[in-house]
Amino acid sequence: MAKIETVLQTPTFKKTVKKLKANQKADLDKAVKALINDPLLGEKKRGDLAYLRVYKFKMVKQLTLLGYSYEDGTVVLELLSLGSHENFYRNMKK
Repeated sequence: MAKIETVLQTPTFKKTVKKLKANQKADLDKAVKALINDPLLGEKKRGDLAYLRVYKFKMVKQLTLLGYSYEDGTVVLELLSLGSHENFYRNMKK
């Protein structure tokens, strides 16, 4: 497995992160660092969302989904989406 050298953020992801409070950002930073260390932590999706991996973590005691893209052997981790389970996958298909 290649070491992650670059982390990209989509505009949607940046907009979501901008609205977070400091304690929420701290939890998100821990989750992103965990993904940088092991990008295969998230669950790979099938079908329309085959490009997507989803990592579930607790953000201030609430389950949060972090959608990202990582292909084996690449050195780029692309953060796509962040949110609760409600409508997460529907919004990712758009």
